[in-house]
Amino acid sequence: MLAANFEWAEKLNSMARQASADRAWAAISRFYSNCKKKIPGKKGFPKFKKRVHSVEYKTTGWKLSEDRKYLTLTDGFDIGRLKLVGTYDLHFYQIKDIKRVRLVKRADGYYAQFCIAVDREIKVEPTKRVIGLDVGLNHFYTDSDGNKVENPRFLRKSQKALKRLQRRVSRKFRTRTTQSNNYKKSRNKLARKHLKVSRQRKDFAVKLAKCVIQSNDVVAYENLQVRNMVKNHKLAKSISDASWYLFQCWLEYFGRVYAKITIAVPPQWTSQNCSKCGEIVTKTLSTRTHQCPHCGIVLDRDENAALNILTKGLSTAGHVGISAWGENDLWKESGNRFR
Repeated sequence: MLAANFEWAEKLNSMARQASADRAWAAISRFYSNCKKKIPGKKGFPKFKKRVHSVEYKTTGWKLSEDRKYLTLTDGFDIGRLKLVGTYDLHFYQIKDIKRVRLVKRADGYYAQFCIAVDREIKVEPTKRVIGLDVGLNHFYTDSDGNKVENPRFLRKSQKALKRLQRRVSRKFRTRTTQSNNYKKSRNKLARKHLKVSRQRKDFAVKLAKCVIQSNDVVAYENLQVRNMVKNHKLAKSISDASWYLFQCWLEYFGRVYAKITIAVPPQWTSQNCSKCGEIVTKTLSTRTHQCPHCGIVLDRDENAALNILTKGLSTAGHVGISAWGENDLWKESGNRFR
């Protein structure tokens, strides 16, 4: 229907139109599903995206060169041949295994993402170790052995530079007139800084999750509802900066890759219960030490919570993983940037 009514839609590859329609229908279905389930708060009403920074092709509309260094788009927009600059070796995969190709616009250029049907599984020797993780704001996480990982706070460290760039963008903005090139340059610098913070978070989460999974056979962690936690305006920025959900997603992914068990347990009372006797010891957020008047144990608050999380994970089935990834397909942002 769109191809018949709009000339630009007819130029676009038919499978690219199908992929866009699939995303729109998924948003509509999710909205009605949330309404039927009576989920509290906003139901995710679909909104029209004025600026779309990506286009997705399936099995047609694109072609890789013999040396796999050039990507040619064959639809009616005449984008032509694009040189891929990156470190991923696409010769490792067959063309038939590449199910989708997505072009994404970032602040620092354009990227090609390849969706590859791959069954990735790495066999490693069992470590015979189990661990419970309690995430926090003072430390990124504290495990049941008492080890702590410092919170990197990437946004906090970059906040001064971000404020300076934001002021520069505001000064160069002109109302009711065409924006100058200096405004566009300053806006791009601000976007690049935000992109760097985002990539720092992802890099930290990937490396840390991989290290945790490789070092343990069973990992229990809190199934936190971060979406509800950021409603606390005093802690929202710090919670978002910590990126707990991103860390949990990569824990689950690497758990599947290395055939390890990841267990998400309910977070209720993990901080209040005593890990030794099980009695409730009420504490505020400012109380950082667990002192049980019943059994006399004295522990760090986060270590006590990590021990409770491990106990819950081993004693109850809980639910394994958080269903944040697909079963077989993995989007690989190939780092193939266009020159």
